[in-house]
Amino acid sequence: MRPKNLEKEEAIRSIALKIISEEGLENLSMQKLAKAANISPRTIYIKYENKEDLLVKLFIEEVLGTYEKAILENFNPEMGFAEGMKRLWLNTFHYLKNNKPSFSLIQYGKSSPLLNKAFQEKNIQQGEFFAPIHRFLKTHVKTGLIPDLPHDVHRALLFSPIQDLVAEYFDHLDRPQQIINEELVLTCCEIVIKGITNQKHHEQLKK
Repeated sequence: MRPKNLEKEEAIRSIALKIISEEGLENLSMQKLAKAANISPRTIYIKYENKEDLLVKLFIEEVLGTYEKAILENFNPEMGFAEGMKRLWLNTFHYLKNNKPSFSLIQYGKSSPLLNKAFQEKNIQQGEFFAPIHRFLKTHVKTGLIPDLPHDVHRALLFSPIQDLVAEYFDHLDRPQQIINEELVLTCCEIVIKGITNQKHHEQLKK
């Protein structure tokens, strides 16, 4: 790709993320994006089939790697379960609350049927991203601390709640009082930890 075309593509993505941040994902359109980027809609459609294609590619190419890096900061798969979960939740909270476009795209990616197709086209296999978290969970399954469940079920039980809390955080930005903070996130994390761990191992979490 010629440098000029590369700069144009980067500008399109940057402006798309800006619109998502300021106006919401639902208000992003190819026409609005083209006008903001001072190019013709036809130029955008050369690279992206439609809005859904743009959003999926933004998620994979602009968000996924950065999101992974942020979540894994200061995390070690050899950590105790409680310590590791709290680190992952806090990292997720701090990254997403400061990156609303990324959060919007992650939420969109969870519901878009095009995401699996995009993963297949790029040959992204399950476990390729967030591999340390996969190892972390497998380690604690082997010890009997947490139940042996499919990875997607572990993800739903352990990490969907923190994303819901981030959604509440953004919702409360427009309210008189913000109820979502680091202390509450940790409290909720402890509830999730207690809920999924086997009763006989609860004492181990305090060590």
